[in-house]
Amino acid sequence: MTEPVRLAKRVVALAQCSRREAEQYIEGGWVLVDGQVVEEPQFMVDTQTVELDSAARLIPTEPATLVLHKPVGYDAGNGPNPASVLVTPETRSPDDGSGVRPLKRHLQRLTSPLSLPTDASGLLVFTQDWRVTRKLTEDIDRIEQEFVVEVSGEIIPNGLALLNHGLRFNNYAMPPIKVSWQSEQRLRFAFKVLQPTQIEPMCNAVGLKVLAMKCLRVGRIPLAKLAPGQWRYLAPGERI
Repeated sequence: MTEPVRLAKRVVALAQCSRREAEQYIEGGWVLVDGQVVEEPQFMVDTQTVELDSAARLIPTEPATLVLHKPVGYDAGNGPNPASVLVTPETRSPDDGSGVRPLKRHLQRLTSPLSLPTDASGLLVFTQDWRVTRKLTEDIDRIEQEFVVEVSGEIIPNGLALLNHGLRFNNYAMPPIKVSWQSEQRLRFAFKVLQPTQIEPMCNAVGLKVLAMKCLRVGRIPLAKLAPGQWRYLAPGERI
């Protein structure tokens, strides 16, 4: 009877490599146990067949960043209906052209640095990378976000100019932003500094009621044709 051993130990013998190299192979998704990828070096094996993918490369496993098309009703953060539950292997977009090899570890310990109201839809960023988190928190005032907002009602005279620059709330002047009509009931907001939650009170102040709101872009990352409830990886060359 074979004594169970850690998968990393079996890979050391199989690949004639160091323990750390064996762990890198496993964490990179290059090791199969009875035909199934196993990413945990501490996984115990005995008589199972262990194989190393012929394309295996010793490269560090980088933290993942991905973008989700959040539907209305899901919370960006840790609310009662978190959007993070939508990030599963099954909901990855079939059109994901990032070139990133999907790993189970990419879907663990994800955080969402940006806020997006529960009743809004659109692009939501999830990341494991502290550099991305810092950019979307400490440097967010330098990153433009774009929203499309469906509205009803009749805008007050000079209302569009006020939305662009002129509204005040609690004696605080709102920062200049870019607001334009896309159709009779649709406004485009492009802004820095502003919080998405401030869009609705701004619209109310000029006589408009917000019916729907969608985030189309964060920095240089567009929502594009990502279907609601689906996600894709941020490609290594993409920058927010």
